Amino acid sequence: MAVDPTGRDLKEFLATDPEAPVVMLNLLRFADGGRESYERYAAALRETFLPRHGGEVLYAGDGGPALVAEEGQAWDAVLLVRYPSRTAFSRMVADPEYQQVTRWRTAALQQAVLQPTTPWGRS
Repeated sequence: MAVDPTGRDLKEFLATDPEAPVVMLNLLRFADGGRESYERYAAALRETFLPRHGGEVLYAGDGGPALVAEEGQAWDAVLLVRYPSRTAFSRMVADPEYQQVTRWRTAALQQAVLQPTTPWGRS
C-alpha cells in the first residue's frame, strides 16, 4: 500500500485551485512499532515544517472502533492539517529538509489516506 504521494498525485492536486486553502485529512494505520517513528516525524512537522510553510494541525487523535465502516476501515490515528494553499503543501513536500524526515513517516505507516478537502460553499 502507498503511504506517500507521488509526483502524479501532486500534479493532479495542484491542478485544482492551487492558491486556495486546503485541509488535509490524514488517516493512519501504523506498522508494528511505527507509532514512535511517526511521533518523531510529527514533532519535526509541528516544530519546523508547518511553521515554515504556513500550516497548522487542527486536530490529532487516536482512532476508535469504527461505528459505520466496512471491515478493515478502522484507523489508528486521524489528523486534520490546514495549509494556506495547495501550493504551500506542495512546497513543503518538495523541501529538501522535509524529505529527510519524511522517511520516519514512511517507515511508521502500514497504510495511509491523505485526502485534501475543500470547505462546502467554495467552488
